[in-house]
Amino acid sequence: TDKDRYQELVTDAHPSIAAFGGMFLLMIFLDFIFEDRDIKWLGWLERPLAKLGKVDMLSVCIALVVLLVSAITFGAHAHQHGGTHADKAETVLLSGIAGLITYLVVGGLSSFFEEKLEEEEEREHEAEEKAEREGKPKSAVKLAGKAAFFMFLYLEVLDASFSFDGVIGAFAITNDIVLMALGLGIGAMYVRSLTVYLVRQGTLDDYVYLEHGAHYAIGAL
Repeated sequence: TDKDRYQELVTDAHPSIAAFGGMFLLMIFLDFIFEDRDIKWLGWLERPLAKLGKVDMLSVCIALVVLLVSAITFGAHAHQHGGTHADKAETVLLSGIAGLITYLVVGGLSSFFEEKLEEEEEREHEAEEKAEREGKPKSAVKLAGKAAFFMFLYLEVLDASFSFDGVIGAFAITNDIVLMALGLGIGAMYVRSLTVYLVRQGTLDDYVYLEHGAHYAIGAL
């Protein structure tokens, strides 16, 4: 493999990668801070934002404004390999919109099947015997599978957004593809193992602000 050529291609593609992943992460952050939650970490900030969140599609509007500003400022003078700059405003816009659409589609389908699954479980709870005769349990399994599938897609896109950003940053250390893959792989396995451990230990129930910190970190990215 041509390491230098790989570095050039990924560096030149950075504006589109950053726009796609950035919009996806920004939507996650905005939807979180605009949601009215029982537990608030930074109350002075989250309470007024929760009130603003009652406005329909506010997070989408803000994300589009951020994308437009980024395209006409950073995108118009995007860094390329060799220290050159190029006008990538159109690329940034298209990639950002693609990231927004991906978030809305995957998140919407996941929520849809989760709601359907909850409704199905309620009906089964009310008439368990009747549901068994009509084959409702089989249907519920299908709905659960669909909900899990779209949640899996959501997490995969989220993971890809982090991974692409990690690839760009890795060039500051090495352009060896194998070393970069090993580094990202080790990091992914560590995070996965830590996440599974925290879930099994019930840590999320004890550290109630952990979710807030994670979403603020996503917002910073």
